Amino acid sequence: MPKLLQATPLFAIRGVALDAETTGLDIRRARMIEIAAIHLDGGRLDRHNAFQSLIACDAEIPASAWAVHGIDGTALAGAPSFEVLHPGLMAFIEGRILIGHTVGFDIAMLAREAERLGQRFVRPIALDVRLLAQLAEPGLPSYSLEALGAWLEIAPQQRHRALGDAMAAGLVFLALAPRLRDRGIRTVGEAISASRRIADAMAGAVPPAWELQAPAHEGDPLPKLDSYPYRHRVRDVMRANPVILPDATPISEVLTVMAGERLSSVFLGHADASPGGTAILTERDVLRAMARHGAGALAMSAVRFASRPVVAVPADAFLYRAIGRMSSRNIRHLAVTDEHDHVVGVVTPLKLLQLRASTAVALGDDIDTAPDIPALGQIWARLPLMARALLAEDVPARMIAAVIAREVGALTRRAAILAEAELRADGAAPPPCAYVVLVLGSAGRGESLLAMDQDNALVFADGEPGGEEDRWFARLGSRMAAILDEIGVPLCKGGVMASEPDFRGSVATWRSRIAQWLGRSNPKDLLSVDIVFDFQAVHGDRAMAERLWRDAWAAARGQTAFLKLLAENAGPPAAGLGLFGGLRTDEDGRIDLKRTGLKDIVTTARLLALHHGVPHRPTQARLEAVAGLGSGATQDLATIDRDHALILDCILRQQLADIAAGLAPSNRVAPALLGKAHVADLKQALGRLSILEELRRDQLSG
Repeated sequence: MPKLLQATPLFAIRGVALDAETTGLDIRRARMIEIAAIHLDGGRLDRHNAFQSLIACDAEIPASAWAVHGIDGTALAGAPSFEVLHPGLMAFIEGRILIGHTVGFDIAMLAREAERLGQRFVRPIALDVRLLAQLAEPGLPSYSLEALGAWLEIAPQQRHRALGDAMAAGLVFLALAPRLRDRGIRTVGEAISASRRIADAMAGAVPPAWELQAPAHEGDPLPKLDSYPYRHRVRDVMRANPVILPDATPISEVLTVMAGERLSSVFLGHADASPGGTAILTERDVLRAMARHGAGALAMSAVRFASRPVVAVPADAFLYRAIGRMSSRNIRHLAVTDEHDHVVGVVTPLKLLQLRASTAVALGDDIDTAPDIPALGQIWARLPLMARALLAEDVPARMIAAVIAREVGALTRRAAILAEAELRADGAAPPPCAYVVLVLGSAGRGESLLAMDQDNALVFADGEPGGEEDRWFARLGSRMAAILDEIGVPLCKGGVMASEPDFRGSVATWRSRIAQWLGRSNPKDLLSVDIVFDFQAVHGDRAMAERLWRDAWAAARGQTAFLKLLAENAGPPAAGLGLFGGLRTDEDGRIDLKRTGLKDIVTTARLLALHHGVPHRPTQARLEAVAGLGSGATQDLATIDRDHALILDCILRQQLADIAAGLAPSNRVAPALLGKAHVADLKQALGRLSILEELRRDQLSG
């Protein structure tokens, strides 16, 4: 069975389109007489990577079967037996998802032929395009392969021969993938689960032997994790205040500094240089210089033997990203940058001696280096598995949410890079000016879970709305949004994306918007508050974004009327408990914990942080900063903080359970999943939401 299966986007699967021709439709008696399979990778059918063969058999071919596929005994003369073909066929389809039209029949025939040979047959994961087409378009008069080809405008293939039908099934699957995405079926797990529901509804219309097997539980997806890299940031282990010497410094002076400071490397450049303008010289570089030039190397400039540019990570990145980057680049020294992209530290092997790079650790760097969209989709499918492994290691849900948010940012960055590359490949000019891509909302706060949609924006240095620069970045934003949507981060229903004019603009345009939002009482403007105060730069000129963010916070300080209006607009918290103290669930027995609880806590924390002028992004940091001011309500703030962590934990556990069951994750939680202790804690948390409104009122009037 393929690993990392459930969350893989349909367009990104490693599949194999398969079809078999037989002597009949009764699997107890029929024999296979032709087989064909074609690899499907990266959203393309690889016609040059196919397995095809007639199959010798000793059974008579009925005239009714011959009339369909045209294969008779004469055609099979000299064909290899299934016993001969079996090893090569199994190797060809191994680790791939089978795609076919009524593919359950083909799988049943493969199992039957293997049984005749006394071979063990492991049923593969499969997707039936006939069932998928019913999900994509329930009203079609026919779901035959011919009818689906005509509907999807696929050129006819050689029908009722294995290679032609396999090719047709593969092309139908590729055409169905975007239509299924529009129906909310994006991943392999969701497609299998939805197909199963249709098959169950058919109530016996398909013979039991043809039924598709649901995927087994994916088990422990990753090796046992050391959770330390997911709990700590790079700044916690880096060597701060790195030595930065001028480029012209001779090797002899570098050795003196290294020996005196007990360093294994130094940087070359100037103190406020970015990674692109900085070089690094390590002990090994010095040894190579001495081996090549002898004592003469001591007088040579160090920069001659240094590496430039340096590889770097931000200081606030989680440590697992540093480990993954060092492992994937095979380097021993990693530069660390601040929010202004200046080199402020270095991470060395000595600091990481007890940590090992694993599949999970390497996830982040794999995102950063994904060569194309299908590869990015396959990597993104590993995120839920990593979250589940971390939860199993008792890493708090809030820390896992911070990891997820970091990877949402990395994914958005990579989508922007791929989008820009596509624009250039299409003949577009380079970016007309400096720009920065932002993530908003929960991703900006570092609180993302697994039910996400796009929340992003774009800021560029110069240009007017509708001008040349804006038009260029509109193309970039649109392509970036499309890439994210393909990978599995759906388009925002509210249009909060860089592809939309309201969330794209120059620095001057954004400053004007912020001034309008602060100075007016339009409800739409109030809904834009989290965009300004929660955003995080993920690609481009981060310093430009940081200045805009800090200026927005400074502008909001002292705007009492605006803040009171925000408090009024927030209104009373949604009621999460019923008349007799039970959880208020919907018709499916679930409660939306984002709408009931999480949203109110996040809004209150942001409002209090704005009122007291403490510029932080995470909800926890905001609550702790306000409590640290000694403004009263310290106990209430601590309680809210714990409730925030609890609600995130409940939502994450439900999302992981839904993904494992082939359901799209959401913020709706089934209390039955949580257990009695969790439910009791949740009832208490939702029961005291009323203190949020009191806290807002008391703090703003104080």
